[in-house]
Amino acid sequence: MHDPSTHRKPRIAISACLTGHSVRYNGGHKASDLCRTQLEEHFDWLPVCPEVAIGLGVPRDPIRLVGDPEQPEVVGTRNPDIDLTGPLRSYGEQMAVELDDICGYIFMQKSPSCGLERVKVYQDNGRPAFHSGRGVFAQAFCAQRPDLPVEEEGRLHDAVLRENFISRVYAYADWQRLLAEGLSRGALVHFHSRYKYLLMANNPQAYRTLGRMLGSMRRDDDPQSIGPRYFSQLMQALRRCASRGTHGNVLQHLSGYFKDALTRQDKAELQSIISQYQQGVVPLVVPLTLLKHHLRKHPDPYLLQQAYLQPHPERLGLRNAV
Repeated sequence: MHDPSTHRKPRIAISACLTGHSVRYNGGHKASDLCRTQLEEHFDWLPVCPEVAIGLGVPRDPIRLVGDPEQPEVVGTRNPDIDLTGPLRSYGEQMAVELDDICGYIFMQKSPSCGLERVKVYQDNGRPAFHSGRGVFAQAFCAQRPDLPVEEEGRLHDAVLRENFISRVYAYADWQRLLAEGLSRGALVHFHSRYKYLLMANNPQAYRTLGRMLGSMRRDDDPQSIGPRYFSQLMQALRRCASRGTHGNVLQHLSGYFKDALTRQDKAELQSIISQYQQGVVPLVVPLTLLKHHLRKHPDPYLLQQAYLQPHPERLGLRNAV
């Protein structure tokens, strides 16, 4: 079965304060237990602190977003004449180019430089605007790298969001390997067939759209132009989180491959467990473990290559909680 843990660890950029670096304005850090205990052995961290990188000291005066929530500026909290918008934006654009071997980015939430959403944007009356904004560094970085999986550390404490983000990181790493080996029509079709069921679980509509895109590829179409368009749409589609309903649908599809191989009793047991999963009685790992058990006894080459069966290393245990 396709096992992502057999390849080298994906590199993930991460706000340096989350890895325990004392780079915050108050001289402290925001070390993340989740990142340091659960995730660290599987990823190669690349810590980044844009505020220190543009020359601010530790400790330093805090900064905040002001003005238009769509295009906020970053100024000193005590001295609003210190405008750091330009330097943080430029550094975001520079890092987007330089960090060309990362497969994801974990940002520090609520930060005026790194927050991805819900960052307070202060108005002239001293109060935050009704609409929140994005950190200036994060906004500039993400604008240049729209396909890269990004998430805030705070949101990773939600089991569904965590599983979704890490699935995307491994899919991104998988695509980078494909590009390194050379993008051919055959490789593109093979890649898509591996991701079919993961796509069907996350985004059934995109599953159909992307299938049509590759299905209508002609012999003389250049995979170099279709490939990036395909991958961009795939990464956008995988951002949608799978639900118990869509997972249940995929589990039913997978169980269909065993309709001639299983006894009536085995089929009834499989249906019962899929139904327990859909009702929220057992986590996703339970029906998947049973399906993999049947797959070992009745190997099917098409199923064995499916990323859905193991989109990330089993030791991460991400499907024990969804």
